[in-house]
Formats: sequence, structure tokens, C-alpha cells
Amino acid sequence: MERSLARAGIAVPWWIPVSMATVGMLLTIVALAQRIGTAPGPLLVLAALCAAASLLYWLATGAFAPSWLKSAGLLIAVALLLIRPMVPDFAPILLALVAAEAGTIAGTVLAVVVTATGVVILIVAGVWFGLVGVPAYLAAVVLSYAAALLLRWYIRALAAERGNQQAVREQAILAERQRIAREVHDVVAHSLSITLLHLTGARRALQQDRDVDDAVEVLTEAERVGRAAMADVRRTVGLLSGASTGTAPLPRADDIADLVEQTRSAGLNVCYEHTGDVAGIGASAGLGLYRIAQESLANIVKHAPEAVAEVRLVVELTGTRLTVRNRRFPAGPHQPGPGSGLPGMASRAAALGAQLRAGPVGEHWEVDVTVPNTPAGAAS
Repeated sequence: MERSLARAGIAVPWWIPVSMATVGMLLTIVALAQRIGTAPGPLLVLAALCAAASLLYWLATGAFAPSWLKSAGLLIAVALLLIRPMVPDFAPILLALVAAEAGTIAGTVLAVVVTATGVVILIVAGVWFGLVGVPAYLAAVVLSYAAALLLRWYIRALAAERGNQQAVREQAILAERQRIAREVHDVVAHSLSITLLHLTGARRALQQDRDVDDAVEVLTEAERVGRAAMADVRRTVGLLSGASTGTAPLPRADDIADLVEQTRSAGLNVCYEHTGDVAGIGASAGLGLYRIAQESLANIVKHAPEAVAEVRLVVELTGTRLTVRNRRFPAGPHQPGPGSGLPGMASRAAALGAQLRAGPVGEHWEVDVTVPNTPAGAAS
């Protein structure tokens, strides 16, 4: 039934045409039964065949009959039956049914033609053949057509709403994937930068100082950083599959001090200063500030590893400000590459309602972000 509806281009649930066909069949049987003994047998047989035209078509082809064929069959059947009207008469109710069905699944022009033809049949039957209750039947036909238009509007609105929900769902999935991609980028970029600094220190310890113990210590630290990065990547990627990602908490603003210490131990000359209650920064704002600081330090390691870096975190009543800066060298200015580091920081700042500025300031390259104390960035 659903396949037949799809092939016919009828965008209604399967139970609507089934219900209409069932009711139409019952009304036809009752109308024919009313006329047994009073109407000629050939007339009744012809009316029955016309009323069953769509059913015969479906049994023969396995597809729904065109709307015009079913409507024409029922209209002809009713017209034949009303040559011998009854009191009360169930045949005119078929006209209300066919108007409702045409208004629901047929085109606008065909639906109007079917409804108008039903009105003409009722008027002719009342004037020439003495049908009783024509005004009531006319009202039923018109109201059925109006109800069909409401049902069609409701079905279209429901389809549009489902389309909107699908679009919103796809946008939410895309936003979540972008967020996870930023997390993976920040974790991998920072961890690789720190690991490369450790490897550079180990190489120098072996080549220049011949200090195996120092090289082993540096390589051990690089291994620890790599394992921690793998754990972070697994936890982040696990969000894509919904798998268990462990119970390790996400970084917060008070973890920036550990981040700076880790970077310093890898060989980058970086100092850290903070004022205010860092522990009072909310979880989402703290994670955003941590990731921005992480990406900034990774950029310094990548572009200016010999520079002196400064990280400053200031917590005030109006907001929290994070500043990361380093000196630029004339021979190799700190220029943002085509990667996703700076766009990622901008996206994080926008999500927090923060103001982000990243660029040269005099002889320094500076990343400055201020998170206001709003519901998006305040403490929970």
C-alpha cells in the first residue's frame, strides 16, 4: 500500500485512502441494497461497476488508480443511482466522500471540478427526480471539501516541520563535529609541539653534551606527554561514537598553570602570572580559556621556539582576560599559517561571547581574549 502511494505521488498516510475506500464501499453497498426491487438490475450492475472502478484497477495493476478515474467512477455511479432516489438516501453521501478524497490527494483543479460536479448532480436529482434533502447534501459536499483542504494543509505543514527538524539535526551534528575537531586539533597540536621540543633537547643532549641520562629523562617526559595526548584524543574521539570516554575531567582555567609548567619543562622560556580567583571560573569558560592558551603556546613553539613567552590570566568582576604574548624576531616574524589554529580560537571565543584579538602588537605577537561574566562565561 505504501509503495503504491509513493508511485502515485500521494503524500498521505496509508490509512487515509484505505479508510476512504472502506467507507465508500460500505456506502455503495447500502445504496445499492436500498434500490433492489425498485430499480432495474442492469442499472444497479452498471452503477456497482463504476463505483468499483478504482478497486478493479488496483487489483489488476497493483497501483492506485488515477484520481480522475476514481472520481469519475463514483460520480457516474451516484448519478445512475439518483435516477431512483430513496428516502433517506445514502447515495448522495458518496458525493461528500469523493469531494473529500479529491480535495485531499488530487490537484486543486480536479478537486474543484469534482466538487462542482457533485453539486450539479444533487441539484439535477432534486429538480428532475425528486431527491429529498438536497440542501443538507449540498452542505455536506461543501464541508467535506473544506475539511479536505484543511487536512491537506496540515499534511504539508507537517512535512515542512519534519524537513526543518532534519535540517536542525544536521546542523547540530555538524556543529558537534566541528567542536570535536577543534578539541582534537588543540590536543594534538600542543602535544606534538611539546614532544618535538623534548626530542630536540634529547638530540642536543646526545650530540653536544653526550649526556645519556639527561637524554633518557627528556625522552621519558616526551613519552609521558605523548601518552597523555593519546588519552585526550581517545576521550574526544569517543564522543563521536557515544562510547565510554572515561572519567577524566576536562581541563579548566586553573589547569593553565600546569599547562605552562609542562611547556616550560619541554624547553620553552615561558612565565605565568594570574590574579583573582581562577578556581571560580565556570567550566565552559575555563575549558575555552585553557584551549586558547594551549593553542597559543603551540603556535609559539612552532613559529618562535627561541622567544620568551608570557601568559597572564586576570579574573575581575566584569570578566576574565587571558593574554599570551611573545617577542617577534625580524628574521622570522610570527605569522599565522593556513591552518585551523586561529579560526579555532576565534570559534571558541565566539561560543563564549568573548572578544578575541590575535596579531602583532609592536615587537610582540599577542593573543588577547576577554570572557565576560555572562551566563555563557560566568561560574556555574
